[in-house]
Amino acid sequence: MSTTEPTWRKSSRSGSNGGACVEVADNLPGRVLVRDTKDRDGGTLTFGPAAWQAFVSLAKSHH
Repeated sequence: MSTTEPTWRKSSRSGSNGGACVEVADNLPGRVLVRDTKDRDGGTLTFGPAAWQAFVSLAKSHH
């Protein structure tokens, strides 16, 4: 696994119909990157691992 280049993966919650999809790269030390699959050059959000885990936990609890 690379620690200098993000390894992007599509969210497991993204549908196959071309809808609202995000990609996550969590292979970089101390940060998690998130971007829109339909606009990969449109910007990237950066989270610390603890903040990302808190977001994922909250999202799962409101599913």
